[in-house]
Amino acid sequence: MRDRRILYAVAFLRALATGLIGVLLALYLAARGFDPAEIGGVVTAGLLGAAAAALAVVRGGDRIGRRRCLVVLSLLAFAGGTALAFSTDVPAAAAAAFLGMVNGMGRDRGAALILDQAILPSTSSGAGRTMVFARYNVVQDAGHALGALLAGIPALTRSLLGWGEIPSLRGAVVFSAALALATAVLYSRLSGAAESPRPGESVSPGSRRVVFKISALFALDSVAGGFLTAALLSYFFFERFGASGAAIGVLFFSARVMNAASHLGAAWLASRIGLVRTMVWTHVPSSLLLATVAFAPNFPVAAVLFLLRESLVEMDVPTRQSFVMAIVPPSARTFAAGVTHLVRLGGWAVAPVFAGALMSGPSLAVPLFVGAGLKIAYDIALYFAFRGAKPVESEG
Repeated sequence: MRDRRILYAVAFLRALATGLIGVLLALYLAARGFDPAEIGGVVTAGLLGAAAAALAVVRGGDRIGRRRCLVVLSLLAFAGGTALAFSTDVPAAAAAAFLGMVNGMGRDRGAALILDQAILPSTSSGAGRTMVFARYNVVQDAGHALGALLAGIPALTRSLLGWGEIPSLRGAVVFSAALALATAVLYSRLSGAAESPRPGESVSPGSRRVVFKISALFALDSVAGGFLTAALLSYFFFERFGASGAAIGVLFFSARVMNAASHLGAAWLASRIGLVRTMVWTHVPSSLLLATVAFAPNFPVAAVLFLLRESLVEMDVPTRQSFVMAIVPPSARTFAAGVTHLVRLGGWAVAPVFAGALMSGPSLAVPLFVGAGLKIAYDIALYFAFRGAKPVESEG
């Protein structure tokens, strides 16, 4: 329980930083003179850094020690995020984003999440696993929501204190990076029970096959998600409707509240219809709702459609995490969490640069259509590939 409380606390702080930077990253870079393609490149660099860190965790996280790896990841996030705040050109910003694994997704999906996901099942019974993941995601979304709301602070500092646009935004970026120091301290207090029970044991061929099969599907979903990062969606609302940073922050705060409620609903629904059905039957409608945002005549209508989408889109997260942990033995959990996250990070990293280019060219709304279409294709493929699979809590 102590380790679980630490993981919940760290999840909140890391999500707070992610929610803040997800809203403000593109706005800060745009204020510095970066165009949409360059912004997409910086977002991609940050996600590539997270993918590289994930690969390192998969290959050596259990041998080096989960606690030690988590502390190092937190310190790198602080260093890179701080460097990004003071970068003056695209190469420097991209390098800083890579080092700090800066996450423009607006949701915490970094390398540290791999180890959190591997540790959490050891804090619960098999029957309670999905709810443990649901509560973990609720805590995350509370952080995401508050972080998005804090995105309005730069506007307040400009109006109340007379700060300039760039200094006010830079201060928020530095604050986001500083939160990583607190996570480093908390991670250092994890107990020995957080470590792998058999760090030197190889993963069985059967477990590898299952993990690679589901990872191939997750890769498609992650490419779709890379077209829909919070940074680029913020830029869409800003350019298409003239929404302010404060208004976008309130919108993403509301979205994360929707996400949090949906996670608990997902655990309840999964106990009745199963994990795979919950993942698919909630995800398809959310993608259709996203596509309608592009046709909204004004920001209030777009905001309502976006919030309806957010009430469904995250219901697959705790169910997906629980499902992956259920289909492999405990000694393979870091491998399973790592590989599935790695392919997701890779997809997220590749897509934003193309999304930014499409926004600069054909239309601001093209990434919304591409992302929604790919997500629907993923849902259909996932259902037919795993509809007969039986996780631990479904057996008997």
